[in-house]
Amino acid sequence: MDLTALSREFVTLFVLVDPIGSIPVFLFAVSAVPRKLHRRFAMRATLIAGLVLFGFLVLGQLALEAIGLDLGSFQIAGGIVLFLFALTMIFGDTKSDTEIEEAEKHRDHLAGAVFPLAMPSIASPGAMLGIVVLTDNRTQTLPEQAITAGLLLLVLIVTLICMFAATYIFRLIGHTGISVISRVMGIILATIAVDAVLVGLESLGLFEISPTAIPAS
Repeated sequence: MDLTALSREFVTLFVLVDPIGSIPVFLFAVSAVPRKLHRRFAMRATLIAGLVLFGFLVLGQLALEAIGLDLGSFQIAGGIVLFLFALTMIFGDTKSDTEIEEAEKHRDHLAGAVFPLAMPSIASPGAMLGIVVLTDNRTQTLPEQAITAGLLLLVLIVTLICMFAATYIFRLIGHTGISVISRVMGIILATIAVDAVLVGLESLGLFEISPTAIPAS
């Protein structure tokens, strides 16, 4: 896997997990939790989200194949869902606003590390779909999938660090800054989603992506 592919996968995972967008959700979730427990709370949420995402990485495609679904079809469906998810990031309420509003209806301080922080803020439906699309058993070797797993772990570590520094970061960029970053990430995600659909069409033999022509020197 070359540097370009590594960068692409890292950006994809970073956008899907959205560590910055999880900061307001974390601050809301710990609002009634003693300050000395905030770090433990963040670690618990990250661990739960990590288990869910790594579970999809290992078992996602196997589950699809067990029920007779082609990964190409899943890539197309996943790309469409990710595109719709991206549109909500660009034009709708920010991720944090939506998740906080939903959590206020079902507030349970003891379960706050699970809902809304671990799921659906960190381990979002988009992240679950994306991790399966990125680890195609037919085209990705085991070492390449291990690299993807390592990149996911790195993104989760970044997410944990962001939560550790949540108060400082939120004071620095504010809700407006987080909203702007979230919408920029939505644009990136929309591009990734379109590419996933094209790759799915190519996988099913319905479309062929021509290699970029290299100008003669």
